[in-house]
Amino acid sequence: MRNFDTWLAGFRPSIADYKYYVDFDKVFNNVDAIRIPLNILNSLIRSKNIENDFKNILVQYPETLRCIPILLAKRELDIKAMDEEGQIDFHFDKPNCTNEDYVKFMRKTGLFDLMENHIVNNLVDYVTGIETGLDSNGRKNRGGHLMENLVENFLCKAGLVKGVDYFKEMYIHEIEVKWKIDLSSISNNGSSEKRFDFVVKGEKTIYGIETNFYTSSGSKLNETARSYKTITMETKDLGYFKFVWFTDGCGWHSAKNNLKETFDVLEYLYNIADLESGIISRVLI
Repeated sequence: MRNFDTWLAGFRPSIADYKYYVDFDKVFNNVDAIRIPLNILNSLIRSKNIENDFKNILVQYPETLRCIPILLAKRELDIKAMDEEGQIDFHFDKPNCTNEDYVKFMRKTGLFDLMENHIVNNLVDYVTGIETGLDSNGRKNRGGHLMENLVENFLCKAGLVKGVDYFKEMYIHEIEVKWKIDLSSISNNGSSEKRFDFVVKGEKTIYGIETNFYTSSGSKLNETARSYKTITMETKDLGYFKFVWFTDGCGWHSAKNNLKETFDVLEYLYNIADLESGIISRVLI
């Protein structure tokens, strides 16, 4: 019998690789896509008549309007703003306001001050910094993919071949059709659809695999543990299908009670240390 506390003590604080922190390829591609209009707007830096200069740019180069939201660290091209005169819904992809309205937007948001008083030297560099900051929001998604990639590397290391021995992102109905098995116990008789991160075809058993890694606490962890405990109970009598969960991360220390409930009923619950010890070869093949 495995000891839960010993197993939990082996959880890792991070699995971040060098690309986890900022995806600079994405940052540079986003900046390059608007580099020309940004350079046109660079002419406003230190302008002595910035409002007229801006209106002239909008007349000659209306496409520059699409660059304005990112200067405020917003990707959406529609921005609502309200003052004592009321609310205006500004569209920056298909202009819906007068040039005077857009001048008001630039003045009241502080963008004119940013350029007029030479607080920035170059809008391309400025937007590169903004894109770098916004990309940090993508770390949560990258963290999830890191665990998927880690598990997939161990599947391959165990000799499994993608599309032959293991399959990525399969829905319940796809599993049922491919191997002619009944998974109605976890699909509520076909009324709900779940997708597994991986599915492994063992010698006599199909394994549905979920992966995740949590570096911080939150209600999501408790929901996940309860959900996976339910799947475990729904599939415990199926001889041809087993549920497997690979998880890790120091975030679980704050939700250990819920995790332990699942640990007590789910035979196939593993962490990264288990992967490193060859659990895939010993159990799934």
